Amino acid sequence: MDLAFDRRHIWHPYTSTLTPLTCYPVSSAQGVMLQLENGEQLIDGMSSWWSAIHGYNHPHLNAAAHSQIDKMSHVMFGGITHDPAINLCKKLLSFAPDNLQHVFLADSGSVAVEVSLKMALQYWHAKGEVRPKFLTLRDGYHGDTFAAMSVTDPDNSMHSLYKGFLPQHIFAASPKTGFWQEWDESDLDNFRTQLSENHCEIAAVILEPIVQGAGGMRIYHPKFLKGVRELCDEFGVLLILDEIATGFGRTGKMFACEHADIKPDILCVGKALTSGYMTLSATLASSEVADTVCGGEAGCFMHGPTFMANPLACAVATASMELLEQNEWQQQTKQIEQLFSELLPKLKQHELVADVRWLGAIGVVETTTPVNMEAIQALFVEQGVWIRPFGKLIYMMPPFISEPQHIQKLVDAVECALNSEECFSS
Repeated sequence: MDLAFDRRHIWHPYTSTLTPLTCYPVSSAQGVMLQLENGEQLIDGMSSWWSAIHGYNHPHLNAAAHSQIDKMSHVMFGGITHDPAINLCKKLLSFAPDNLQHVFLADSGSVAVEVSLKMALQYWHAKGEVRPKFLTLRDGYHGDTFAAMSVTDPDNSMHSLYKGFLPQHIFAASPKTGFWQEWDESDLDNFRTQLSENHCEIAAVILEPIVQGAGGMRIYHPKFLKGVRELCDEFGVLLILDEIATGFGRTGKMFACEHADIKPDILCVGKALTSGYMTLSATLASSEVADTVCGGEAGCFMHGPTFMANPLACAVATASMELLEQNEWQQQTKQIEQLFSELLPKLKQHELVADVRWLGAIGVVETTTPVNMEAIQALFVEQGVWIRPFGKLIYMMPPFISEPQHIQKLVDAVECALNSEECFSS
């Protein structure tokens, strides 16, 4: 593998061309293991950024991809439909909250968010109202495209340098009560105030249910989410839930909103939709939203990605949904959650650890000092695991098929990193 070329010419995510980080050459992947070019194997603790829930090289998903590519890999979705899209949308609607009846297939998580925001804006335009603002939470993250960045925390995020270019939206304080803590009703005070004072110009509330991902890996109390739904109803504002990271079982529920027993008006999904095989996302909407949008001046929803409903991606996504229908994921995520609950509290005693938290197949160690990415990545590889921290967050979201020995090794590697001065030196 030509790593010298890679280092000189390939711009990896969140890296500098001036001081590129070391990249580790993966030659193949199987189950929960990534195999490096030199033959070393790493337990994947990241599921390729939340997506590979069934692990790698899964025979059922491979068979779906092979079967579909012999028929057609892609056709435009304008004026054409096909079984892979129809079958996938049937599955999605069978899993999703029952008030959601329309599926818009898109390319990526960020695009699904863009679509949801456009839907909300068109909804109010069709009603003859100008509502240009969105209400969201501090510490949130919704993607790297411009509209998605505009509803991502403008201060505590990688997007702060775009201030002044992005639309200015309204941010409420994020909840302080953790998932496992006793609920504090005052957590909703700032959100209630923002909605009460600004609801006439707010098209929708958008937030990540239960788990705030890249904005801080915060896991909050379900009653906050339930209160948000009630306040949106009280003030007549749409609710968009971004389940791109949390959807399809990651939190121990099929969708994280089920922890609060609520239903959104618009739902964004992606990442695990194809179990990491290829990019695909979807935005689901209620009939009230969809029919109002299409009853407006435009007469339709004004969006149409070139690769919308790519048949190859849809076929694999349907196969992934079929695996979820077997319901093994419920026991798998429960087992991972139990292991995190036993192993992570022991790390809380370490002087570098500010907090530990977990839910479903998510485990988080928050440190008091930012990690040295180059050093900690090298140590993790040396320990035989793949974990990709950022800032003060060492987090794990392993594939659902991970066994107890895999989780143990991931946590042991984190403990090893905490005991290494190099991993926290600037």
